[in-house]
Amino acid sequence: MQCYKGFDKDLKCRGFQYEVGKTYETDNADICRTGFHACENPLDVFGYYPPADSRFCMVDLDENSQTENDSKRVGKCIHIQTEIGLQGIISAGVKFILDKVDFSNANSKLTNTGDCSAATNTGDRSAATNTGDRSAATNTGYGSAATNTGRYSAATNTGYRSAAVVNGTDSIAIVTGRDSKAKGSVGCWLVLTERDDKLHIKEVRAVCVDGKDILPDTFYMLVDGKVVPAE
Repeated sequence: MQCYKGFDKDLKCRGFQYEVGKTYETDNADICRTGFHACENPLDVFGYYPPADSRFCMVDLDENSQTENDSKRVGKCIHIQTEIGLQGIISAGVKFILDKVDFSNANSKLTNTGDCSAATNTGDRSAATNTGDRSAATNTGYGSAATNTGRYSAATNTGYRSAAVVNGTDSIAIVTGRDSKAKGSVGCWLVLTERDDKLHIKEVRAVCVDGKDILPDTFYMLVDGKVVPAE
C-alpha cells in the first residue's frame, strides 16, 4: 500500500534509523504499539512530524486492517521508496484530497467541528471550515475560503483569488490558484503559488510564520518569486 512517512532530520523515526531504498521487516504489527507505521493521507504525517526540521518519504507498507483516528496504518514490512521533501508531501496531500472531492456539491458552505474531519467545496465563492485537530478544509472554486483552527491541520485552496487560513499549531495553509493568498498563526506554514497569465505555475514556495520575517494573521502571496503581504 502506498503511504507517506515522516522522520527527523537524520531520517530516524522513534530512534530507528532508516535509509532510502531499503526494506525493513519485523515479526509483529500492532497499530500505535509495534511494527512500521505510515499514513495513507500525506497531510496526516504533519500530526507526527511537523513541517520544520522533518524529512518526508513515500513508502510501500505491507499494511494490515488496523486503523487509528486518522489515516495511520501499520505493517510488518516497509520499503522506503523515495524522499519527497516538504513540497512533495504537500503536493501529494493536495492530490489525495482532490481525488476525494464530490463535484456534485457546488456553491456551498461546509463546516466541521470534529477531530480528523474533512470539509470540501468545489463551487465558486464557497467556504470550507474545520475546527478539529488533524482536519482538512479544501476549496477548488473561484474566490473561496478554506479555514482550519485545529492542530496539525491543513487548509487548501486551488481556485483563483482564493484564501487559506490556519490557526492551529503546526498546521499548513496551501494556495495553488492565481492571485491567491494565505495566512496563519506563529508556527504554521504557508505554501504559496505564483502563476502566469496562462495559469502556468511559475514558482511555489513554502515559508514558516516565524513572527519576524513572516508575520502572524497577515495574508501573504507570491509575486515575482517573492513572498509579499497581500494588499
